[in-house]
Amino acid sequence: MENLYRRTQYQTGRLKFMHNPTINELAPTALDPVGLIDFTTTVYQQAGIPAEDARLAADSLVQADLWGHQSHGLLRLGWYYARLRSGVMNPRTDVSTITDAGAIAVLDGNESVGPVIAKYATDEAVRRARLHGVGVISVRNSNHFGTCMYFTRMAAQQNCVMLMMTNGGPNMAPWGGLGKKIGTNPWSIAVPAGRHAPMVMDLANSGVARGKIYLANNRHESIPSTWAVDAQGNPTTDPKEALKGFVLPMAGHKGYAIGVMVDVMSGVLSGSGFQDQVNGPYDPVGLSRAGHFIMALDIAAFQPVAQFHERMESYIDSLKSVPIAAGHDKVYYPGEMEAEADLRQRADGLVLPGETLADLERVGQEAGIPLRNFTRPIRNP
Repeated sequence: MENLYRRTQYQTGRLKFMHNPTINELAPTALDPVGLIDFTTTVYQQAGIPAEDARLAADSLVQADLWGHQSHGLLRLGWYYARLRSGVMNPRTDVSTITDAGAIAVLDGNESVGPVIAKYATDEAVRRARLHGVGVISVRNSNHFGTCMYFTRMAAQQNCVMLMMTNGGPNMAPWGGLGKKIGTNPWSIAVPAGRHAPMVMDLANSGVARGKIYLANNRHESIPSTWAVDAQGNPTTDPKEALKGFVLPMAGHKGYAIGVMVDVMSGVLSGSGFQDQVNGPYDPVGLSRAGHFIMALDIAAFQPVAQFHERMESYIDSLKSVPIAAGHDKVYYPGEMEAEADLRQRADGLVLPGETLADLERVGQEAGIPLRNFTRPIRNP
């Protein structure tokens, strides 16, 4: 009963603020991303996260926005802050080793800060890969950590190939069913690519991440009818109805099957939660119990690193050698769009939806940290 009361308090407060008419008065402005990182870091520190961990968690959110993934960016700060305030996410990250078996380790995140746990596990996977050629880390009792590619790219920049996957709170129905059991359960693979930015695949097993439906709701935009169904299983273009219903898997039954296997690898194998035992970041009072599976491969164990980089450059050159299709400017390799968006928005600034800015302002008010002190417009010549 207490958890239900607290959940209603958080959700009611958020919804009231989201319908505040002053939101529409916020004009889109290109903001300095460093100022946004400073603001988010300060909010996290106010919630009890140590300075270094707070900076990492803040950077992971703003970096998602810089890559053009606003569904996983500052849109989520209010959710994470609510979880910290309610006490279900521990601000001081405590990772313990349950199993230490050479190339393999099982870690317990003890319901601490998701990005900090993920960074620790990434570093540990790379360290073990240096020793054994491969490092495999299974994580239990973690929290949502944002976008997978934030961490897989770290390994790629250290000349490792990394596979990372995680389960999440359920928002997809089993194939043929009408009830939430499976999360979007994203996964990512990143590899270094010579003179190019790392090649990265990062995707959920739904047609879209649930965060994109929240983003469409914030922007007052309709969604494609292929993204989700309402609570009765009918296709919908209304993001509000979609959030009450179910996200659809990508590629039909194939996306469902991949989502199930990611849940098994992340939740069952690690000894963590799975299916509806996992609570996503949208729930301010439920223990997450998210699990992760991370594997790093040391490229030097397969072939000389310089040779691998040359082969990756040749691979990308071959991709780009085909004729350009109508309506496209160039051929992209996976991860290239994000790399270009990052460079552009660091120079030109981040433009966030009005309701995202309004929610940041709300969080700042709760934390006693005025957002206006950190929102520095970028003025380009």
